Amino acid sequence: METREQQLTHIPVLASETVRLLTGGRTSGAFHLIDGTLGCGGHSSLVLRQNPDAEILALDRDPQAIMRGAAALEFAAERVFLRQTDFANMKSAAEAVGWKQVDAVLLDLGVSSPQIDDPKRGFSFRFNGPLDMRMDSSAPLTAARVLNTYDQVELERVFREYGEIRQARRLAEAVTETRKKKPFETTEDFAAVCDAVLKKGLRKGGPPAPTLPFQALRLEVNDELGQLRRALDAALDLLVPGGVLAVISFHSLEDRIVKHFMAEMSVKCKCPPDFPVCVCHWHPKLEILTKKPVTASDEELRANPRATCAKLRAAVRLQDNKQNIEK
Repeated sequence: METREQQLTHIPVLASETVRLLTGGRTSGAFHLIDGTLGCGGHSSLVLRQNPDAEILALDRDPQAIMRGAAALEFAAERVFLRQTDFANMKSAAEAVGWKQVDAVLLDLGVSSPQIDDPKRGFSFRFNGPLDMRMDSSAPLTAARVLNTYDQVELERVFREYGEIRQARRLAEAVTETRKKKPFETTEDFAAVCDAVLKKGLRKGGPPAPTLPFQALRLEVNDELGQLRRALDAALDLLVPGGVLAVISFHSLEDRIVKHFMAEMSVKCKCPPDFPVCVCHWHPKLEILTKKPVTASDEELRANPRATCAKLRAAVRLQDNKQNIEK
């Protein structure tokens, strides 16, 4: 059985590929990186060790992550600026430390291993704990509040949009009926309802019944997809020409947003295809570096099974060019 210390160990996913794309292999010279999801500081630590001139603005909405990251990056503390904030606020955070533009932005999305493995945080149905799921413990909305106060229509929306659950209506009905008898308080309370409603429809070898409902709740509590959309726009504004945006996602909803954003920002023209000459005055802002998302090797998966769902996409910021384009 794993010890508690082992359970809380975090291994950064796709580490070498991410650092290579972010830095272009450079090992010296001024380099400003925004790590929008500091977590345990794994990726930032590698960048700082590779390049003694690199500086990092490290953001995380989780105060515990800020403390963990600070400890991991202590060896280069004079080159690290720590801020507890949502990554959607990266522009104001950069301005606060005097950065107008940056060379790279990294977003390692989702929930971290220490968050998942801490029962008190309520992120996982594998441990019984309070239905919290807040990445920022000072935020007002908890998973318990969602389950106990959202009406049936709102709950169905959460389960359908954020969990892509086919039986979203049945699950929402079950939640509203169950809370009439007793409010939801623990992860076990909600997991039991998920099992009762969804277990029969599970495909053989698929994830346990509570997996997607717990994901849906977490995304709602933390507005993760809304924050991601705002962060992508902010990153684009901050990057210097030649700067790199790298995003690691862990489920299809996140990856879809990143893929579509990079595709939209990399098209050469938005005119209808039958127009002989471009009149839209659009100019591409990104060039995609990863035609297909980078995924974990067999070797990495053996060492870190949590990398199974990880997908890395990266793009480079282009110089603005407002000239019309002939098709």
